[in-house]
Amino acid sequence: MTDDAGVGLPQAWLDDVNTLAPQADPDLVAAAGDDLVARWSEPHRRYHTLQHLAEMFAAFERLARPAGLSARESAVIRIGAWLHDAVYDVQAPPGDTERASAALARETLSSLGFRDADVAEVEALVLMTIDHGDTAATPAGDVFHDADLWILAASAERFDAYCGQVRQEYAHVPDDAYRRARSLILGDLVDRGQVYRTPTAQEAWTDLARANVRREIHRLS
Repeated sequence: MTDDAGVGLPQAWLDDVNTLAPQADPDLVAAAGDDLVARWSEPHRRYHTLQHLAEMFAAFERLARPAGLSARESAVIRIGAWLHDAVYDVQAPPGDTERASAALARETLSSLGFRDADVAEVEALVLMTIDHGDTAATPAGDVFHDADLWILAASAERFDAYCGQVRQEYAHVPDDAYRRARSLILGDLVDRGQVYRTPTAQEAWTDLARANVRREIHRLS
C-alpha cells in the first residue's frame, strides 16, 4: 500500500480494521486497502482523491473529541470515509455512485468479518452523502457529515482550488449548465438552517463556509 496524499492513511486503514474486526485475515485487509487506495487514485478524479480523504481525517480529529466519540465510533467513521466515495462516476445519475459505494462497503466489510451493526452504520453514512440530509443523525453521523463538508470552510486559497478541482471533474458539462447546477448545489448546502451539525463546526466553520460559497456563486453568475 502506498501513501501519496497523507502520512498515515494506509496504516490508519489497517489499525481501524483491526479495532473493528480483529479476527480479519491480514492479507484480505491489506488487499481491501490496496483496492481502496487504487479507487481513490483513479485518473478521472481531481477533488475526490486521497487529498479529500486526508482532509476528512484531519477534520475528524478536530471534531471527534468535543463530540464525545469513543475510539470505536471514531474508527467506524474513518472506515466510512474510505468507502463513501469509493465508487465515483460523475456521469452516473444522481445518487447512483453513493448507492454503489454503499453496496461496496457492505460487500467489503462483511467479507472482513465486521459486525452487522458496524456494516449497517457505515452503509448509512455513505448513503447520507447523497444529499447531506438529516439521516444518520447520531453523534458519529454528525461528525462524519461535518468533516465531509469541511472543505466549504477551508482557507480561500484551498476553497478556490477545490472549486477548480470539481470543475475539472465535470469538464464534460457545458459552462452554462455547470454554473447553474453548481450554484444550486452550493446554495442549498449553506442556505438551509445549519450548514454543520456539530456545535464545534457550527461555531468555527459556518461563517467561513457561507463567505466562501457566496464568493463562488458570485463568480459563477
